[in-house]
Amino acid sequence: MLNKTIDFMRWRKPFYVIAVVFCLASIASLAVKQLNFSLDFTGGAQVELSYSEPADLGAIRQTLQGGGWGDAIVQNFGSTSDVIIRLASEDSDVGNQIARLIQAENAEQEVTVKRVEFIGPQVGEELRDQGGIGLLLALGGILLYVAMRFQLKFSTAAVVALLHDAIFTLGILSFFGVPFDLTVLAALLAGVGYSLNDTIVVFDRVRENLRLMRNADLAEVINVSTTQTLARTLATSVSTILVLMSLLLVGGESLQGFAITLIVGVIIGTYSSIYVANGLLMTQNLTREDLIPKQLEEVDDRP
Repeated sequence: MLNKTIDFMRWRKPFYVIAVVFCLASIASLAVKQLNFSLDFTGGAQVELSYSEPADLGAIRQTLQGGGWGDAIVQNFGSTSDVIIRLASEDSDVGNQIARLIQAENAEQEVTVKRVEFIGPQVGEELRDQGGIGLLLALGGILLYVAMRFQLKFSTAAVVALLHDAIFTLGILSFFGVPFDLTVLAALLAGVGYSLNDTIVVFDRVRENLRLMRNADLAEVINVSTTQTLARTLATSVSTILVLMSLLLVGGESLQGFAITLIVGVIIGTYSSIYVANGLLMTQNLTREDLIPKQLEEVDDRP
């Protein structure tokens, strides 16, 4: 535990400006570049192949380009001899055509077709819509949960901070063109959950210290509470990022989007739980009286 209290709230206004600027930039990127939706959401073919020897991805891409499928995505998954090919297309037989072409061009080694899948555009649109609805329902559930456990001002601050995290993360994915598939959606929701957990820990300490530090103002209470939880926050964030970095470096291309999304989510979530969520408590002028149930206030007002 730190012995010296860090004055976090001294810098809340500059960090507010930074948060607003980045959120607007993220919204602009989402509007202009949009998300790079994968086959899970757009529809298309997916072919999984297993080679008897390590596969040459460059040669596979050349073969596909010669066949008129130059925009296909070719990646290793699991091992260097396992290959997954994804292609946005409305032709339900394109996966079988790709598999036959690859086998014909690799007569010198055995190529086994493990799986051929086709996702129709309508299914992709349904998945995209359901994913968006799922995110909104999750935020609504969080609003109710935090309001019941703490108080409405805490709930409002938490949900706005989580919206900030989601928009910021989506903006980064959009700007860098990271393929957005179901694993990335799962990572986005996991990042929101991580940020919420971090925010709840700080809020719980703020609520406790509001009752104990009766002569301190709200800024001092938040600074003390955040400092008390900082060691735990940093230890959790750093250890999580180290694991995700390992996943990013050695997990293969198929897990890169998942790892990148969670790394961004952890970093943004740590920042937002300190400055966005706590700063919004000050903006809403949270007081000790807000934590007193209405029934107790009525009893105290009686002569």
